Amino acid sequence: MESDILHNLDIILKRIENACIKSNRNPDEVKLLMATKTVSAEKISIALKAGQCLIGENKVQEVKEKYEDLKPIPHTSHFIGHLQTNKIKDLLRCEVSCIESLDRYDAAEKLQQRLEFEDKTMDVFIQVNTSNEESKFGVAPKDAVELVKKVALLDRIKIKGLMTIGLFSAEEDKIRPCFKILKNLQQEILQLQIPNVEMKELSMGMSGDLEIAIEEGATIVRVGTAIFGKRIYPDSYYWNEGKA
Repeated sequence: MESDILHNLDIILKRIENACIKSNRNPDEVKLLMATKTVSAEKISIALKAGQCLIGENKVQEVKEKYEDLKPIPHTSHFIGHLQTNKIKDLLRCEVSCIESLDRYDAAEKLQQRLEFEDKTMDVFIQVNTSNEESKFGVAPKDAVELVKKVALLDRIKIKGLMTIGLFSAEEDKIRPCFKILKNLQQEILQLQIPNVEMKELSMGMSGDLEIAIEEGATIVRVGTAIFGKRIYPDSYYWNEGKA
């Protein structure tokens, strides 16, 4: 198990490095986020001890279940699943440092209230539905700037960038526009110089399309299965993107 994970990690890191070189980017500009849905704490710890330090969970229940086991190993934890307001307290308790999936103002308000109560702050990315798919969460691109402006007024929430889940497709000409939309939004927001807003991070691209995402400006790519192996259930079961 350990040798497989380390071998897979090596392949992904090499792919990231090669994509950066091809795009005339510094490989240090792109971070690997290991998507750890359904992955055991034991497997995650192998990757963490190998020098990777950024993980992302989709379900709050899994964050809670693995928290104590992973706590002794230095790492940073992001939440990348759909944010349910009744689970915010649990995320704060488990020391999640960034919520990548904030996509609506009512959730931001609830988060602000809890952060005020606990006297904390939280980094967030605004999730944008760049593929315009009904099945996906995320604010529509046309509404993203307005959402950023509103959330920026909440002083406990620190906007650090944008996140998207690109179109699941094998066709590059269908995938690339999703990433271009996010990059263009980043540039538009930067020009507005909104107080309390940074736009350093673009979280986009997964194992199947990370090269395209890096070409289009990704600073974080999210890879799970290609590191830890196939899961028992399909992606749709865990990704929590269905609105049912």
